[in-house]
Amino acid sequence: MEKHVLFFQGGAGQEDHKADEKMVASLQSHLGSGYFIHYPFLPEDDSPGFGRLQQIEHELSLRGESVLAVGHSLGASMLLKYLSETKITKTIAGVFLISTPFWSGEEDWVKPLKLQANFAGKLDKTIPLFFYHCQDDEVVPIEQFKRYQKHLPWATFRAIPSGGHQLEKGLKPIADDIQATP
Repeated sequence: MEKHVLFFQGGAGQEDHKADEKMVASLQSHLGSGYFIHYPFLPEDDSPGFGRLQQIEHELSLRGESVLAVGHSLGASMLLKYLSETKITKTIAGVFLISTPFWSGEEDWVKPLKLQANFAGKLDKTIPLFFYHCQDDEVVPIEQFKRYQKHLPWATFRAIPSGGHQLEKGLKPIADDIQATP
C-alpha cells in the first residue's frame, strides 16, 4: 500500500511552487514507488497569512486515513502554526519541516505568520516532528533553526552542512526519516 506524502510549498505563488518542484522530484526519487507525493499549488491569497491555514486544512481533508506532512519555508512555518492552533482530526504519521522561518517583528504582514507564545505546548508530541536546515541557507538564517531547538527539545533536528535554502544537494535525509516513520 502506498503511503501518502503531502508537500506544502514555500513562498506564496506560482514562481515559488515551480521553484519547489525540484525538491518534490528529489524527495520522490529517494522515496521510491511505495510513496505518492501530493504537491498542491497554494495560490497567494489576500487574506492574513496568505490563506495558508485554510489551504492546509483543505488539503489535509482530501487525504486518506494517514498522511506524512512536509513543508518548505513559508509552507513549513504555516504547517507548524496550523498544527499548534487547530484540533487535528486526521492521523498525521510525521511532520518534516525544511528551512522553517521563525517569524518575528510587529509589521502587519508578519503578525498572521507568527506562532503563538505557547505554540510548543499545543503540539501533539506523539507525532514525530523533524526539522532540516542547511547551514548556508541564504534566505532563512540558521539562527531561526536554533530557536526552534530551544522551544521543541523533543523534536529531531538535522543541520545540513550545505545546500542553501532549496537543499540543492537533494532530500535524501528527509526521505530516510520518512521511510523510518511507521
